[in-house]
Amino acid sequence: MTLFTKRTADVYDFIGYLNMKRERKAIDQMDLDLFSKDKELIQQVQKSREDRENGRIYDQEQGLKYPQHKIREFESEQNL
Repeated sequence: MTLFTKRTADVYDFIGYLNMKRERKAIDQMDLDLFSKDKELIQQVQKSREDRENGRIYDQEQGLKYPQHKIREFESEQNL
């Protein structure tokens, strides 16, 4: 392989890298645009912020206990 061929391949690889980087940036921007228009996601983020501000933060164990409690509550109502 000649030096010219090697340099040409390096330039080609670098152009490919730049194209990939530009495409990734465009995809990231598209994701941001989609997320910024998702009203349900925005409401969830706002609710999460409110929960953190008001000390309503749960660890993993507490997070698992809540649905288990709701299931038991539902099942006991079904047995009436």
